[in-house]
Amino acid sequence: MNLKRFLVSAFAVASLLTAAAVQVDSTFTIEGSKGALAARLQLPDLKSGEKCPMVILCHGFGGNMGGPLFDTIASDLLKDGIGVVRFDFNGHGASDGSFQDMTVPNEIEDAKKVVSWTDKQPFTASVSLLGHSQGGVVASMTAGELGAGKIKAVVLMAPAAVLRDDALRGNTMGAMYDPWNVPEYVQLFGGLKLGSGYIETARDLPIYQVASRYTGPMLVIHGTADRVVPYSYGERYGIEMPDARVELIQGDDHGFSKSLVSSSALAAGWLSEHLNK
Repeated sequence: MNLKRFLVSAFAVASLLTAAAVQVDSTFTIEGSKGALAARLQLPDLKSGEKCPMVILCHGFGGNMGGPLFDTIASDLLKDGIGVVRFDFNGHGASDGSFQDMTVPNEIEDAKKVVSWTDKQPFTASVSLLGHSQGGVVASMTAGELGAGKIKAVVLMAPAAVLRDDALRGNTMGAMYDPWNVPEYVQLFGGLKLGSGYIETARDLPIYQVASRYTGPMLVIHGTADRVVPYSYGERYGIEMPDARVELIQGDDHGFSKSLVSSSALAAGWLSEHLNK
């Protein structure tokens, strides 16, 4: 990680917070499992010393912190007085690391680092997680490992718990391989290389077992026409989790392209209900 870059950007965030009733939108870095994680902080209007609930957004496989879904959710949350931290996982977007070295376990470590950073900030009243696709798996397992004492609420959007079964079948994102004789990497779309470590850890990943340790409130949103992750994987969270509500969006796909506004409003509204009590 570039320490100078981190110190300068962290100082800039702190400086912005000294003003009265200011809305913050700042980019910076957080040390992750494989180096610096590119991050973005968005805060509603806060007076000096005022705190707000914070939601960390976890993107999916091959994605990044941007895009219409997270932009819309962040906008809705900010209107409700809730702050947002976005970041790129290792090997994604502007973060350090190689995609080939990315695994779900080291993404969980990334998420924990971001939780730790957020929890320590003077403006943080509570920390919650929202994850889409593989980011949903990461969010659920991170919440399971950290517990309800650390994570106040969780939203999973099309959580990709199918990734374990994909690895066992030897078919990830359409790329075929022998799951028990894994090559150094598997070639994916867009020139991405899926490393053997990803497949080997995914085969035995205890997704629901770890997630079920989380005893706080959880909302799962899943489209019934999702062809990347069948909605039954989202429904299972409702069976395994102590306090999970499952909302199925009829006819929508993996990216919620048909219900972007309403699905985002559902996620943000549920979080506002639980965080602004």
